[in-house]
Amino acid sequence: MTSKERMLRALRREKPDRLPVTVHQWQQFHLDQYMDGMDALSAFATTGMDASIQYFEAMGQFWIPNAERYVLQSQEWQDKITVIDPHPLHKELHHVITTPGGDLTYKTRGNLTTTWIIEYLIKQQDDIELIEKYMPVAKLDKKKIAAAYDEVGDAGILRGFVWGDQAGCWQHACCLTEPQHLIEQAMTDPDWVHRLMRILLDKKRRFIEESLKGTSFDLIETGGGSSSDTVISPALHREFCLPYDREMHRAIHGIGHISTYHTCGGMMHILDQIVENETDASETLSPPGTGGNITDPAKVREVYAGRVAMIGGMDQFNVLTSGTAQTIRDEVRRLFEGFGPDGGYILSASDHFFDAPAENLKAYAAAARECRY
Repeated sequence: MTSKERMLRALRREKPDRLPVTVHQWQQFHLDQYMDGMDALSAFATTGMDASIQYFEAMGQFWIPNAERYVLQSQEWQDKITVIDPHPLHKELHHVITTPGGDLTYKTRGNLTTTWIIEYLIKQQDDIELIEKYMPVAKLDKKKIAAAYDEVGDAGILRGFVWGDQAGCWQHACCLTEPQHLIEQAMTDPDWVHRLMRILLDKKRRFIEESLKGTSFDLIETGGGSSSDTVISPALHREFCLPYDREMHRAIHGIGHISTYHTCGGMMHILDQIVENETDASETLSPPGTGGNITDPAKVREVYAGRVAMIGGMDQFNVLTSGTAQTIRDEVRRLFEGFGPDGGYILSASDHFFDAPAENLKAYAAAARECRY
């Protein structure tokens, strides 16, 4: 069975020949520092894993190093960037967005591993009118996607995103306005928050129809960490995430694709809602060591009950980075026995990692290859 067949079978909630094993978004910092500068596809082959290649073109994620290359421009949305500090270890950029209705500003800092927001775009409630009227929606080059798909071939799967700083509507909004402010508004002015959710959903559905339809992605990522139950309550998730997530997943299904709902953080108290939002797969299954709250994989499997495939579970810091080969092997077996007995499970690092030794990653892949159905 090829890696692609193995992973697709797991995504269909079936049993492949053995446990698929991968990582979430191989980071350029790690490739440069620990993998001799090779590309992600080569790194998967070198370590013996099933490839999961992320396609980033025109996605706008602020957190990607050198994210300015993905900034969207249009005649009515002119984003002028001023480089305050060009140093790659503490880069600072100031953005002024000019629209026919007025200007918006935001600021970011970054280093070799990520970028973060130091000033949010939405400062007044009326700012969302400018977002609604003028913010452009990314357009993907479908020929480039087809070429990337062919390059991956049978080595694994090609993943895409729903456009935005984060793929989910609530999660995207938390990149436009400070998350604590958004939570406060959800309790004091829920109509405004719902209007913002609808604005973002409409743009994301347009992206799905215009850019994802007819592409050769194997899996489309939605969601984001700001919907985690370690960030917002299950009640807020039900009101401000679930209905919009469900509409997005239905739109993705309508063009013939499948989705994975990304929840980097706590999940245990919203597992039922992840089933209800009609996603095909759920990630990242994060344990406490990576900021999540999953301690018993079997409880997740019991709730999902064959209705949602599972991706993740591996502690990329305390196990993959600093664990011994035996520690890694024991944890792989524990995760397989907890998440994987019924199939429908892809073992993956719960999220990004930056300092895991290559030998540890090889031990991780070797341990997974021993987990057979």
